[in-house]
Amino acid sequence: MTRQRARIVTVIGAGALTLLATASIAVTQDDPLKGVDLSKKCKIGFSQGTMNHPWRVAMTEGNRKWAAEHLPNVDLVITDGQNSSAKQVSDVESLLAQNIDVLMISPLTEQALTPVVKDAMAAGIPVIALDRKVNTDVTTYITAQNEPIARQAGEFFVDKLAGKGNIIQIEGTAGASSAVERKRGFEEVIATHPDMKIVATQNADYLRENAAKFMEDVLQRFGPGQINGVYAHNDEMALGAIKAIEAAGRQKEIMVTGLDGQNNAIQAVADGKLFATFTFPYVAPEGVEYAYLACIGKPMKGDVTLNSATITIDNVKDWVGKGF
Repeated sequence: MTRQRARIVTVIGAGALTLLATASIAVTQDDPLKGVDLSKKCKIGFSQGTMNHPWRVAMTEGNRKWAAEHLPNVDLVITDGQNSSAKQVSDVESLLAQNIDVLMISPLTEQALTPVVKDAMAAGIPVIALDRKVNTDVTTYITAQNEPIARQAGEFFVDKLAGKGNIIQIEGTAGASSAVERKRGFEEVIATHPDMKIVATQNADYLRENAAKFMEDVLQRFGPGQINGVYAHNDEMALGAIKAIEAAGRQKEIMVTGLDGQNNAIQAVADGKLFATFTFPYVAPEGVEYAYLACIGKPMKGDVTLNSATITIDNVKDWVGKGF
C-alpha cells in the first residue's frame, strides 16, 4: 500500500465554495488511508460515464481491483453509462435507491449529471467526482489539471513548429469539462502566435475510429504541406489520426500529439509515430480511497490534483510499459 504520490490539494470549506487557502499547496504523501481502519462496512456506488476506451476501463478496473484487495467490507457497485448521459442519470438514480453511503462518479457531461449529483448531496450522500466536473458542489473532486496540460501541449507545438504552422484539433466529448478545458488551454496558447492557425477542429468523442474518419476528411481538404500538426485530446484519437495519416502516406509532414499516457501511445512515441503524449492519471485507486474516507466520516473537502508528465522521444525509454 505504500507509494509516494505528489498531489496538489486545495482545501475548501463546508460551503464548498469558500476557500480556506489562497492557493493550492503541493504535497507529497503516502497512501491517504495510511493508519486508517480499513475494515469498516461501506457501500459505494460508482457511476462510470462510459467504458468504451482504455482509459475508462483502467479507471474502473483499477478502483475495483484495489477495493477488492484492500477494503474487505466495502461493497463497490459499478454502473456503466454506455456513453449516454440519459443512461448515466438513470444509473445514479438507481444507485441512490440502493441506499449507498457514497457516490463516486465520473460524469459523461457536466450539465446533464448536475441535477442527480445535487440530489445526492442534498440527501447527505458524499459525492466523489473523478476526472470531469458537474455544475454543483461535490465533496471531493479528483483529477489532473486539464488546462495546464493543454497549455503545455500548445507550447510544445509552438516550440516544435517554430511558431508557424497549421494545426488540426481533434476534440473529446462535446459538453464534457475535460474537452472544454483541453480545448481552451491549447487555443489560448496558439492564439498568441499569429503565424499559427487551428484550421480544422471537431469532436470525435475520445474514440479512435471517429478521429480516423475525421482525419481522413481533413487530409482530403488540405493537401500535402498544408497541415503541420495534429493535437488530439486523448491518445485513442491521436492513434486514429496516425492511422489515417499513414494510410495517406503523409506521416513525414505532420506531427501528432496525444494525451493520457496509455501503453500503445507510449510505444508509438518510442517508434517515432507520435511526437508526444501527456500523461493523465486515471484516478485509481484514488477514487475509491477518498470515497472510503468520506464513508467513514473523514472526507477530504476540496480538490485533489494528480500530477502529469510529458513523454517524448527524449524520455520515452523511462515510460515504456508503465502506462495502462
